[in-house]
Amino acid sequence: MKTSVTRTSPMGRRGRKGRNISGILLLDKPAGITSNAALQTVKRLFDACKAGHTGSLDPLATGVLPLCF
Repeated sequence: MKTSVTRTSPMGRRGRKGRNISGILLLDKPAGITSNAALQTVKRLFDACKAGHTGSLDPLATGVLPLCF
């Protein structure tokens, strides 16, 4: 007789990669990079499991881009 074993985390969810960070970072976005590329770079630097931005700036635009963790 075969049995099937499902491995899950203690909370019953799949494990997330990264740290659980909560806060807002105001990023002075340089020209030549998209808002999403800037977000992904900062997310990797902070090793955050979740992150998002509150709006988009044109790749040629510079300015403040609020990032939420």
